[in-house]
Amino acid sequence: MTSETETDELNESGPDENDGDDKKMSIIDHLTELRKRMMYAAIAFVVVFLVCFYFSNTFFNFLVAPLADVWQGDENRRLIFTAMHEKFFTNIKVAFFAAAFLAFPIFAVQIWMFVAPGLYKNEKGAFLPFLIATPFLFFAGGAFVYYFVMPVAWEFFTGFEQLSAGPGELSIELEPKVNEYLSLVMRLIFAFGLSFELPVVISLLARVGMVTPAGLRKKRRYAIVSAFIAAAILTPPDPLSQLALAIPIIFLYEVSIYCSVLIWRSKDRAAAEAAADDS
Repeated sequence: MTSETETDELNESGPDENDGDDKKMSIIDHLTELRKRMMYAAIAFVVVFLVCFYFSNTFFNFLVAPLADVWQGDENRRLIFTAMHEKFFTNIKVAFFAAAFLAFPIFAVQIWMFVAPGLYKNEKGAFLPFLIATPFLFFAGGAFVYYFVMPVAWEFFTGFEQLSAGPGELSIELEPKVNEYLSLVMRLIFAFGLSFELPVVISLLARVGMVTPAGLRKKRRYAIVSAFIAAAILTPPDPLSQLALAIPIIFLYEVSIYCSVLIWRSKDRAAAEAAADDS
């Protein structure tokens, strides 16, 4: 008769490798469950997309608000489109981006419902905080660029307009195209949103033992250089936008080092408790 301790060890060791039929059924069940979760996520995205497309003008006006604030009081300002289909496809893009952001919690829930049954209790406790923190950090990055970076950047760019000072001179006025404006805004939002995910990525790497606090501190100078390179690639070619992205990345890298310290301390504490129990 199997003892309670032996039963627990057997459960923790997982299914027998020689049990081919059960393993095959387990794979089929996993694929079926994955298909179901992907179907739920796809249906949710389509529903949210249709709703967002109905309100696409509202979302676009929200994205245009920082530029409208810069031009406040000038009723002659406008955005233009030069192709018959341009505004229609711009609305589709706006709806797609809004739906991807709003439907992310649904995606996260479906991911969690798929992976949670295969995780132990301590693994669930380790994975769930990262899943919850991901949308919040992305939203924080998007909010930072929308409320702090874009107003200053738009003020900077519009300052290059040139009014006619007399005969023989032409005015140079800004009339942004709707698709180009949307592309620039979404590029900034995604650049800052993804950059704010740095603590999550490094914390996950620390959790699995791929990085250590000492290693992160040692590579700090390379991280600073990489931050400015990423800012130069992901932002418009002006020093203001590049600094606005590079400085938060460097700060988040320092936050990531602190998070890795906490993770390694908890791992060392758990290892010490396990060693004490074995002795």
